[in-house]
Amino acid sequence: MEREIQERRVDISNSNYISELFGKFDENIKLIEKEFNVDIVSREGEIKIIGEEPYISLTEKLINSLTEIIMKQGRLTKQEIIYTIGLLLEGQEDTLKELLNQTLCITASGKSIKPKTIGQKLYVNSIKTNDIVFGIGPAGTGKTYLAMAMAITAFKNKEVNRIILTRPAVEAGESLGFLPGDLQEKVDPYLRPLYDALYDILGPETYSKYMERGLIEVAPLAYMRGRTLDSSFVILDEAQNTTNEQMKMFLTRLGFGSKAIITGDITQIDLPKGRSSGLKQVADILKDIKGIEFVYLTKKDVVRHQLVQRIIEAYDIFENKADTQN
Repeated sequence: MEREIQERRVDISNSNYISELFGKFDENIKLIEKEFNVDIVSREGEIKIIGEEPYISLTEKLINSLTEIIMKQGRLTKQEIIYTIGLLLEGQEDTLKELLNQTLCITASGKSIKPKTIGQKLYVNSIKTNDIVFGIGPAGTGKTYLAMAMAITAFKNKEVNRIILTRPAVEAGESLGFLPGDLQEKVDPYLRPLYDALYDILGPETYSKYMERGLIEVAPLAYMRGRTLDSSFVILDEAQNTTNEQMKMFLTRLGFGSKAIITGDITQIDLPKGRSSGLKQVADILKDIKGIEFVYLTKKDVVRHQLVQRIIEAYDIFENKADTQN
């Protein structure tokens, strides 16, 4: 039996929204048309969808959802379109609305920072309700950036007195002596991603002011030894490159009124051969302790270029195949 071709009209009053929705050379609309086997045309503030049910209804819901994204943030990425399609096909329209309405903070340039995936939303909620959170997942899932946004929000709300950012330097061995320059110049390249995130969120003036007053400290992990970190929001980045001893040392620095976020990707360990990663073992050691949460982000939570998701998937297949052969 031949299905009936239908037409559905969607009114969009703002022509800029339509332009952003369609994308350069209509690349966004072509993606939607291919996914739902429909035709989409735009005329004078109106979008017409031509196709069969149930795809025509799904396309209408998608266009309304994508228009809401554009209204909220002024732009639309291909990654957001792909993720929104996935949510609709899974019947999770309400989740999308929750994501759009959960703003963590506003950057100096006026950009809203918010979780963009279900995994990121779980991660952010875990940070709100636990004193120690492990964010484990591949590159591009927003582990460090979202933790930084939460830290700055907590600081501005006077929940903590300072922010401390740390990561293992020089492949976690922290052998800095052979590098040129003074100590700060030696460690700066390894801490640069943390500086960049701070600069992006706070803006140059606030960033410089906080750094000069010591309200934000960025330091290699070795500097944490022997300290007690009270009333602080502490982020340990690249934690897959900590040894078991370093991980224990860091976790036992936590003082009163403090919160610690540990982020890392256990598929990218740079430790010397024969050294085990503290991040890989800590889940087994601390899994039953109340107040500590482990959040595992996946390739579905990648919010960088869509190729990053495919690269991660290709490496997973390659590594699983190698493990099977071994």
